[in-house]
Order: sequence, then structure tokens, then C-alpha cells
Amino acid sequence: MKTIKIDHIGIAVKNISERLKLYRDFLGLKIAEEEEIPDRGIRICMLEVGDSRIELLESICQDSEISKFIEKKGEGIHHIAFEVKDIENAAQFAKENELRPLSETPQQGAGNSKVLFLHPKTAGGVLIELVQRKRKED
Repeated sequence: MKTIKIDHIGIAVKNISERLKLYRDFLGLKIAEEEEIPDRGIRICMLEVGDSRIELLESICQDSEISKFIEKKGEGIHHIAFEVKDIENAAQFAKENELRPLSETPQQGAGNSKVLFLHPKTAGGVLIELVQRKRKED
């Protein structure tokens, strides 16, 4: 398996506009993209920081993964995402090494990416997201 870099750190927030006062206005991070993913019930805002990004995640419905996370744990770090070259290979490698994916196959993610989450109980208590992006050399 080939890991390219830390793609982003996902942060669950109650209100993206409020949190932009910290990340954009105070820290000076530039918004790279904003997107709603209706089938997951979330709105995202990606902020650039060097070669990586911060992903702010806001719920747009009461039963989304983010609303459940905030209800249980409050706002804060939700996941760490690693960019991989071949997500299908990474998914197979994870299964062979007793890391449990949260879905059978990679799913559609933000920015036209493919994503696969690994269950925190099999990843040392951390929700790991694997991301395959369209790269210029692809």
C-alpha cells in the first residue's frame, strides 16, 4: 500500500460560519472548497494549510454521522485522512490486516474523491479515512 500524505484532519462543528472566525479570520486559512453531501447529511468546508487541509464538517440533518458525533462527544477532531494512491488496494490490505472498514467498498467523497473509513476499534481508537483523489499524473 502507498500512502501519499496526510490529506486532511476532519473537525466536527455545530456551525461552519462560526468556526470560520477562528480558522479563516484568525488563523488566515484560505477556503479551498465548500460542498454539501446530502446522502451523508453533511456540509463541508475545506481550508488549505500548507500541503494539507482542515475539513470542517457540519450536520445538515438530525441523524447524520456528524450530529451523532457532536451529541455524544461535542465538537472536535472527528478523523484523520490519509491520501492513498490506490484505495481498492488499501481496502484489501486493511481487511487482510484485521482493520475493519465501515463500508464494503470505497464511497464517493468530497471533491470527487473516493473514501473509505476504518473503524476506530480496529485502528487504535482513531477514525481513519483513506482518500483517493484524482491526481494530475492519473
